Amino acid sequence: MLSKIGKAYGETALVKLIAIGLVIGIVIALAVPSIVPAVAVLGEFFVKALKGVAPILVFVLVMNAMSQKAADTNSVMKPIITLYVFATFFASLVAVSASFLFPTTLELQISDAAVAPPSGIVEVLHTVLMNVVDNPIHALASANYIGILAWAVLIGFALRGASDATHDALSDLAKAVTRVVQWVIRLAPFGIMGLVADAIGTNGADALLGYAHLLAVLLGAFFSVALIMNPILVYLKIHRNPYPLVFATLRESGLYAFFTRSSAANIPVNMSLCKRLRLNEDIYSISIPLGATINMSGAAITIAVLSLAAAHTLGISVDLPTALLLCVISTVGACGASGVAGGSLLLIPVACASFGIDNDIAMQVVGVGFIIGVLQDSCETALNSSSDVLFTATAEFSERAKQGKLKAEDLIPARAE
Repeated sequence: MLSKIGKAYGETALVKLIAIGLVIGIVIALAVPSIVPAVAVLGEFFVKALKGVAPILVFVLVMNAMSQKAADTNSVMKPIITLYVFATFFASLVAVSASFLFPTTLELQISDAAVAPPSGIVEVLHTVLMNVVDNPIHALASANYIGILAWAVLIGFALRGASDATHDALSDLAKAVTRVVQWVIRLAPFGIMGLVADAIGTNGADALLGYAHLLAVLLGAFFSVALIMNPILVYLKIHRNPYPLVFATLRESGLYAFFTRSSAANIPVNMSLCKRLRLNEDIYSISIPLGATINMSGAAITIAVLSLAAAHTLGISVDLPTALLLCVISTVGACGASGVAGGSLLLIPVACASFGIDNDIAMQVVGVGFIIGVLQDSCETALNSSSDVLFTATAEFSERAKQGKLKAEDLIPARAE
C-alpha cells in the first residue's frame, strides 16, 4: 500500500502536488488552527533544507562549470547580465511612475525596531566588495552568495588545467549534489502546506487593511513588470510570443519563491527549471546564483515606492532629475542588498536621503514595510527569482533565434521527473 502511494506521488506532476498542499494548508489554518504550529514545522523544515543545500549547490556547480565551461560562455553571460541590470532599472521606472500616478501617504509611527541600515551607496558598495573576499568557508556557512560565487569562479578557473580525472570527479560531485537537491524539492508539497498554514494562521488581514493603497501600488508595479515590462524585454530579444515562457517561470519558479520568500532557497528550483527548459548547464549554473545576487527588480520597486510614499507624506515635491536619481539608487541599492535579510527595506533610508528625509522618518517607513511584508516580500521574491530563469532562457533563446533554431516548444519546460 505504501509503495503504491509512494509510486503515485513520484509520478504525479509536482505543480499538482503543490496545489493540493496549498489547499490543505488553507483548510488547516481555517478549520483546525490548533494544529497550525505542528504543521508549520514542515514548512520550516523545507525552507531550511533548501537554504542548507543551496550554498553547496552553487559552489560546486559554478566551480565545475568554470573549470569545464565552453568557449562561448562569456558571449552568453554578457547579455544575461545586461538583461538583469536593465530589467532592474526599468522596474524602478515603473515603480516611480506608479507612485506619481497614485501617490500614497502613510500614517507614520515611531518604530522601536532596532535596525541598522547602510548609511549610503558607498557603504553598500563597500559591503559588496568585502563579501567578495570573505573567507570561503565562512561564505558557505553564512550563505554569502557573493563570496561563494567569487571563490567558485576563481577555483574553477584554477582547475581548468587539472587532469581529466579531476574534471570527471568534479562533474560527478555536481551531479550528486544536484540529485540531493531533487530529493529535497520533492518535499515541496509538504513544505508549502506548512508555510501556507503558518502564514494564514499567524498573520490576519487586519494589519494589511490600513495599508491597502500602498499595497495596491506595490502589487500593481510587481504585476506590471512581470506581465508587461518583462515580456516586452523578452520579445525584443527572441521575437516570439513571450508569454508561454513568462507564465512557465512565474508558475514553476515564482510559486515556490512566493511561499519560501527566499531567493537563495529558490536557487535549486530555478536550476531544475533551467534543466527542463533544455538550457546550457555551463551557463545557468552561473547565471542563476548570480541572478539571486544582482537581478532584483522586485527590490527596486519596493525601495522606490516606499521612498516616494515618504516624500508624498511629507509634502516633498519630487522633480524629474530627482526621480531618475531615485531609479539609479534603487537599482544599485537593490543589487547590493540582495544578500541581506529584508535588504530592500533596509535600503529605504538610503533612497530617502536623496529627498533630504530625516533618518528617523525613513525608519518609520521601514517599519511600515515590515508590516506589509507578508504580501510585499512574497511578491517581491517571486518576481526576483522567476525573472532569473526568464532572462537566462531569453539570452540563450535569442542566440538560437539568430541561428534560426528556436522552436515554439523550446519555450515550454519539459515535465518534471
